[in-house]
Amino acid sequence: MSDPFGNKPFARGPLLGAAVLLGSVLVGTALVRLTGVGGTGVADAPSVVEKDFHFEDRSDGSIAVIESEHQHLIYTVPPGTNGFLRGTLRGLARERKREGLGSEAPFQLIGRADGRLTLIDPATRRRVDLESFGPTNAAVFARLLELASSVPLAASTGALHEQ
Repeated sequence: MSDPFGNKPFARGPLLGAAVLLGSVLVGTALVRLTGVGGTGVADAPSVVEKDFHFEDRSDGSIAVIESEHQHLIYTVPPGTNGFLRGTLRGLARERKREGLGSEAPFQLIGRADGRLTLIDPATRRRVDLESFGPTNAAVFARLLELASSVPLAASTGALHEQ
């Protein structure tokens, strides 16, 4: 029986080959992700400084940055500034809300021997490797570590700079 539109029969071999190849890639990727065998990763450098912070939204749109150990206000992020800091915290807070967790647990900011910074939410076990977003964005969080280390008893009047 001929096709009324004049189309030639479709070759199934190449389609099946592509499906097998795609399936193999998906299965291989799943095995690496689940077992870790064959995966590559960069080990974290040792930490040189670790500080816990609470970030509190204020009614005027600012964010209070509180060093958790001594409960000291180290900085107030002015309204409408520091978009990277705000976006990062918003994402972590969204995860907490999705998992039904509150804001009681502080976030942990870790400075490593190789200069990298990691922000960890112990409540959800999420981590943000801040250097992935460039040195200017990571510097915003590095400044928080500096303020928490250098101003233990007084609120900071310094500014966080984000380019």
